[in-house]
Amino acid sequence: MRGMDTPAPPPAIEPAAAAAPAPHAAPAEPGSPALRLNPLRYGDPLRWLALGWRDFIRAPGIGLFYGGCFMVMGWALLKVYENAPAYTLALSAGFLLMGPFLCLGLYRVSQRLEAGQKPDLGDSLLAWDTRTGQLAIFGFVLLVLEMLWGRATLVVFAVSFDGMPDFKGSLRALLDPENLSFIVAWAAVGAVFASLIYAISVISMPMILHRQTDAITAGLTSLRLVLTQTGVMVWWGLLLAGLVFVALLPWFAGLLLVGPVLGHASWHAYRAAVAD
Repeated sequence: MRGMDTPAPPPAIEPAAAAAPAPHAAPAEPGSPALRLNPLRYGDPLRWLALGWRDFIRAPGIGLFYGGCFMVMGWALLKVYENAPAYTLALSAGFLLMGPFLCLGLYRVSQRLEAGQKPDLGDSLLAWDTRTGQLAIFGFVLLVLEMLWGRATLVVFAVSFDGMPDFKGSLRALLDPENLSFIVAWAAVGAVFASLIYAISVISMPMILHRQTDAITAGLTSLRLVLTQTGVMVWWGLLLAGLVFVALLPWFAGLLLVGPVLGHASWHAYRAAVAD
């Protein structure tokens, strides 16, 4: 009878549909602060220098072009500020610490060599073109820090001396043991700003060039690297500062070679520090 018919059983669940796994979480964007940092060893900075020298040898013409630019900029800096010793001392150090921003072309050369491509001077000069906005933001941050550094140095000079000494007078002041309080204050101000600039920029510029990341994320990743692997990064910073100081002695002529080698080496430091 029609009323006694049993209801049809529900359709069976397909095994594939029943066993379908939950969707995986989307991977972090390349610019995410959660980027994994590789563990570094104390021998790595020397290896980065060796790789930087190798890149320079593979593209010597481009390297010498940038090295010549560094040397001429050093001459111009001394010429312009020879009558303003406080600005000269602060901006000279700041100029050296802004190397990652000035070395974008060298980073592009190392990037091309790493990919098995032939580097080109024109391509290196336009390395900033694809990341103009983020590079400009980061450059502005560095500029603000440089201006604050210069102002703080002027305050130290003004408090320590009756008026501003000339260039030779400032050098004598730095070497005079009677001005110990000034030397300590000047060195402390320089150490604070130099450490901050180094910490946020040591791998930031090559990261912005290489990855689709923003300036803030790049700066925070660089800072996290310095805070989590302080020993190796301090060692790397001392190597950079020592080599640049030696290059400055013969009227900035050493920057002709040291500048491009350190630029290439900084690219390899970034590639070693940040996981793909």
